[in-house]
Amino acid sequence: MPKMKTSKTAAKRFKKTGKGRLRREQAMRQHLFEKKPSTRTRRLAADADVHSGDEKKIKRLLAER
Repeated sequence: MPKMKTSKTAAKRFKKTGKGRLRREQAMRQHLFEKKPSTRTRRLAADADVHSGDEKKIKRLLAER
């Protein structure tokens, strides 16, 4: 059976921690932040955990076994 390839789009969006958990960037932080409060910018700067229901799909996209 052929090897599974890593989804490059998923590899750019999700990172695996040292303990094996998956992290993601938060949405709504790409542009148009000149008129938004800096508290919101800082709050959205932190990475978030991937939802437990999505972990299996994402691990498959990252070609982890």
